[in-house]
Amino acid sequence: MHLAHNSNHSTSPQLQSLKKTQSELATSESTLSTLQKSVSEYQTKRTTIEAQLESIQNTLRQAKDDRRKDKEEERILNAIGALKRHFPGVKGRLVDLCRPTQNRYNLAVTVAGGKDMDAIVVDTKKTAFDCIKYLRDQRIGTATFLPLDSLQTPSPESTERLRGMAEDDGRYRLAADSIRVEEEYKRAVLYAVGNTMICDSLDVARELCFSRGNRGANVDDRVKAVTIKGAVISKAGTMTGGVTKDDTNRAGRFSDQKLEELRSKKDALEVEREDLDTEAGRGSGSHTAKSEDLRNAIGNLRNKEQYTKSDLEYTKKKLKEQVALLKSSKKTFAKLDKQATDAEEGCTEAQDKVTSHRQEVRDIEEEHFAPFREETGISDLRAYDEAIGKAREDFVKQRTDLREHLAKLTAKKKYEDEKDFESKLAKASKKKSNHESQLEEAEATEEELLSKVAEVNAKLADAEATLKQATETEQEKDEVVRDARAVLKEAEGDFNKVSKSMNAEESDIMVLRQKLHETLQKARVDEVELPMLDDATMDEDEDMEDSQSSKRSSRTRGSTSGGTFSGTQGTQDTEHFSQRDDAKVSEDRKAAGKVDFSSMDEDLKMRRSAKEENELKKKFESKISKLTQDIDSIAPNMKASDAFDTMTEKVKETVEDFNQAKEDGRKANEVFNKVRKARAHKFNTAFKQIDAALKIIYTDMTKSSKHPLGGNAYLSLDDSDEPYRGGMKFNAMPPMKRFRDMEQLSGGEKTVAALSLLFAIHSYRPAPFFIMDEVDAALDNVNVLKVCNYIRQRSSDFQCIVISLKDMFFERSESLVGICRDVETSASNSMTLDLTKFDRKKKRKVISPPSSPAADEEEAEEEEEVEKPKRKRGGKKKKEEDDDEEEEDEPKRKRRGRSSGITA
Repeated sequence: MHLAHNSNHSTSPQLQSLKKTQSELATSESTLSTLQKSVSEYQTKRTTIEAQLESIQNTLRQAKDDRRKDKEEERILNAIGALKRHFPGVKGRLVDLCRPTQNRYNLAVTVAGGKDMDAIVVDTKKTAFDCIKYLRDQRIGTATFLPLDSLQTPSPESTERLRGMAEDDGRYRLAADSIRVEEEYKRAVLYAVGNTMICDSLDVARELCFSRGNRGANVDDRVKAVTIKGAVISKAGTMTGGVTKDDTNRAGRFSDQKLEELRSKKDALEVEREDLDTEAGRGSGSHTAKSEDLRNAIGNLRNKEQYTKSDLEYTKKKLKEQVALLKSSKKTFAKLDKQATDAEEGCTEAQDKVTSHRQEVRDIEEEHFAPFREETGISDLRAYDEAIGKAREDFVKQRTDLREHLAKLTAKKKYEDEKDFESKLAKASKKKSNHESQLEEAEATEEELLSKVAEVNAKLADAEATLKQATETEQEKDEVVRDARAVLKEAEGDFNKVSKSMNAEESDIMVLRQKLHETLQKARVDEVELPMLDDATMDEDEDMEDSQSSKRSSRTRGSTSGGTFSGTQGTQDTEHFSQRDDAKVSEDRKAAGKVDFSSMDEDLKMRRSAKEENELKKKFESKISKLTQDIDSIAPNMKASDAFDTMTEKVKETVEDFNQAKEDGRKANEVFNKVRKARAHKFNTAFKQIDAALKIIYTDMTKSSKHPLGGNAYLSLDDSDEPYRGGMKFNAMPPMKRFRDMEQLSGGEKTVAALSLLFAIHSYRPAPFFIMDEVDAALDNVNVLKVCNYIRQRSSDFQCIVISLKDMFFERSESLVGICRDVETSASNSMTLDLTKFDRKKKRKVISPPSSPAADEEEAEEEEEVEKPKRKRGGKKKKEEDDDEEEEDEPKRKRRGRSSGITA
């Protein structure tokens, strides 16, 4: 009860201060709330409109940012457009071909598909190889292709089983069922998302993945789950949370419906705001200063509240420590009371013995001094002796005091006689006159300075007015420059768009010219007679062509003389007109101009897409083949039987070769899957062992007497299902520090983490020895000591050669090899020293393991020894260090070089 009373008494001032601060804070907040509610209706309405406009602008800006393509994205889109023009089998990106059934599944579908959502879907593997070759030839970049004819999808049995589970429990569903896609591209979606399940929450995902029925299943039967908020639980059981900016951007590509509504609403709000500003002005602003003062007061009160809470927590913590100390003190006092009781009993026994011995002494003294006492008449000799001795001591003490007092008086008299009051008085008078003259000069100087200050203040006021005017002018100019830059940026964007569209059209024209040349060439080779125009019509067309060419040349000359273009644009224009005037192009154009297209159907003259052209081409080819067959049937071939037998044999051989190749491909695929599984198994085995060893080693290397728990380090994979498709992250948290990236750690912390990872890898595949070249360059003495101790503890597992310049490594190594320069021969020389002969610690005891108390105490003592020179170094003078350097022998300085400690 007494302890509780003390604790309440100790914390009561903090509690009262905290309650008072909270009450003042509540009062200030209520006052501020009342003040804010008293603002005029105009300000409230305009603030609402501004908030709505800001929200809409942020939404539109975010949508614009999500859709703003950087150079890489724009280059990829242009490449996809070129691929679609050249290869009809290119369908487009998977993210553009599919769409979630509901908007709330956008993020989940994006995370489930991963990088495959940006892959390009093609019809066959041959088309994918052609596209890759085209990208390589054009140096456009890299892309992932999904050929629909060779994609591996989950088995229908597993898919139906999971679909049945989802129908029974409505809290999750298949990701493939949550995506709306055409049946043609369904296979690509199944490949991207597999049998991934979309769950409503993380708890549902845990229940699905870690339930009793799923916990003991095989790896192939496990389920990958993705929550609507983007959390992932992989088949291996690892959980990943959070959403990257790329995932958010990719998920935002599914939402385009409400942008036009937001734009129209924004326009309406802007009109309403303009009308409101026209009618009522810009607002009162009468309570701005008072509200600002209240906000400052509230901020100060919150800071005070936070400080009071922290002080209260600190007081409670100290109180707990004192209570614990009191309990331990009570236990100690109990032990001491018991010891004191035992000591009192011993003292009692000793006192009894002393009393008995004194009585014996008195009896003997009585026996010997009885005749003397009878002669002198003294009844008590002891009292007489004590009285005589006390009188003698008093006399000696009084005599000593008198002598000391006499010496003090003599010294004081001598000091007073030697004083010189006249000279001191003269010095004081002289000093006073000097101070008075200095005071007069200072007053005169002060008057002059005050007048100068007044002049300077006047000039400063004029300069400030000039500066304010110049600042206003500069702001106006800056506003004009910003507007001009915005206009210039918009013009540059329009120019880039026009240039890109021109390049696209130019490439289309080149393709059409190539097709025209191929068509005419094929007509000549196949000896196809095309319908031609008569001579009069041809002459009219030539005259029109000549006039058009003259106009183009005049435009070219005018554009060249009118100004100077950039190097890139000029090159593009030159190439354009040089291709138009090329001999082959002119010849093909003239040949095409002679063809009579009047007999052609009007629908065939319309421009079509690549897909429609291919369909039309197939239609004509089928018609041609049918006509050819009719012609062949009219004129029978006598050797058709022999040719049929030959082709039949070739077909059989081809079918056999195809079946054999198919079987070989299946076997190769099985071997590849086995190798891939074995590779993943070996990698995961090594990764787990190295990760476990890393945690232990890093803890041992960062553990000390101040931080007995040490730090924490671990490895993590970007993709646990397919480790080789992603990267690996290495994170380290030194003792008493929060989590941060490896780049933000200091040089010493990075060195300790790197050494821990190196030793962890060594634990999986041990090497016979290590060679370390100045690994302690970024380490302080404490960390160097930890590294030395760890190497010594592991000396039985491997040998270590360390190249170092730190004395601590030299002291703890088993042998030294020094490299120095021989002045006489101008060559390098080596010296060796075996330190095992001087290792007294090793002779006394074996090094304790890192987790034992002996090792901890020894390490704490060594750390204390390391810290002692730092504390003593501040008291030394620089002169002493220079003297020590001068006393160093010159030959020793010449022979000093790099040394390496060898720990076996």
